[in-house]
Amino acid sequence: MADENAKSQADLVADTLTQLKEMHHYAKNNVERLTAIWLLFDGELSKLKQTDKIDDLMNRQGQLHDALEKAIADLEKVWQKLQPPPEAAEA
Repeated sequence: MADENAKSQADLVADTLTQLKEMHHYAKNNVERLTAIWLLFDGELSKLKQTDKIDDLMNRQGQLHDALEKAIADLEKVWQKLQPPPEAAEA
């Protein structure tokens, strides 16, 4: 019964990892897109004194991207620990 619980926990962690990796992918794309847009409009926005708002958004998006990387790395370690030992898998 403990093996069944470990398997369902491993599956839950694997599903969570999949979702986090998808979020990470989108966060990276958002940072790249926002940076590209920022470079196009930097001059105009600075004239309008609106650069602080965009800088803040870029920083927050970058922080989310970094936090997702850490969460993924941490959960991958947990997932590996939940895997059955090779001997048990062969038996």
